[in-house]
Amino acid sequence: MDRVDCIVIGAGVVGLAVARKLAQAGREVIVLEEAEAIGTITSSRNSEVIHAGIYYRAGSWMARMCVDGKHALYRYCGERGIPHKNCGKLIVATNSKETEKLQSIKAHAEANGVLDMQLLTGEAARALEPALACDAALLSPSTGIIDSHAYMLSLRGEAEAAGAAFAFHTPLIRAKAAAGLIEVDAGGEAPMALQCSLLVNAAGLAATNVARHIDGMPIDRIPLAYLAKGNYFSCNAKAPFSRLIYPVPEPGGLGVHLTLDMAGQARFGPDVEWIETINYEVDPSRAERFYPAIRRYWPTLPDGALMPSYSGIRPKIVPPAVATQDFLMQGPHDHGVEGLINLFGIESPGLTSSLAIADHVAELAGI
Repeated sequence: MDRVDCIVIGAGVVGLAVARKLAQAGREVIVLEEAEAIGTITSSRNSEVIHAGIYYRAGSWMARMCVDGKHALYRYCGERGIPHKNCGKLIVATNSKETEKLQSIKAHAEANGVLDMQLLTGEAARALEPALACDAALLSPSTGIIDSHAYMLSLRGEAEAAGAAFAFHTPLIRAKAAAGLIEVDAGGEAPMALQCSLLVNAAGLAATNVARHIDGMPIDRIPLAYLAKGNYFSCNAKAPFSRLIYPVPEPGGLGVHLTLDMAGQARFGPDVEWIETINYEVDPSRAERFYPAIRRYWPTLPDGALMPSYSGIRPKIVPPAVATQDFLMQGPHDHGVEGLINLFGIESPGLTSSLAIADHVAELAGI
């Protein structure tokens, strides 16, 4: 059986960041990916937003990783010319009751280390975005957007330049912890059996299933998986906004928000649709729920402007009745399996947090 230092399962944005970090630390790394290419699932089915870190529970991994990751990501993109834009975001209140909530949102953000939030009157907000209808707003200057594919290509290139190897069409069949090493059987057209001293489970939606195929991993330490689908609609009308527009959050979600891609094209979503099995079809009828929500802040949105675009699925580890979850990043001290690190529930802000998560994995691995 061949021996390799580190195996990373999953070539999404987090797996790529982890592989790069380990390889640049001088570790021998192989990345196993079941799909045909990098970032084909959750990493390519999101809003491509660089999140500021506003809403997550103070002290949570999501809050800490997002704020640290945001700074690292802007620095990374700036140094390498990765297409991105620090466009900012407006959280808009459309009535006095919502306006009352803006101060508490700002205070919560500050507790997370987001210190640049600015309260704006409706007049000041419309001075920035004249087409906006609002009573007041909260400006988040450090929110932005990124070309996630260009970012992932860069991570892969730097990982490979540091010696990491990638095996596509190569699903994990099973793994077994034994005598301080982990034995890995991988399938595909070129099955392989490897021993490693470090196994990082960064399999995203499949992370809980991967963990169940690791002999020795305590079953009670593996969370249940739930699937929360987010549907996006594109807009055939030119959106008159240069910043992202988010409504004041509502129970169970952030509302229907307007994001922009690098070309300035608007898209709306994601909503939340709990599903039992993975499917990415977008039901056109869901647009009927989007129109009234969007028109609260963009009243001139034309009829028929929304078109089904794409969907993504959040790797949830809490059921629908639980409002919030946190990243669950387990090292050997959490589950007792030497050399194993599990990354569960890495949903948004996983893209923003990717470099910070990679740093934390390195810490867990004693690097």
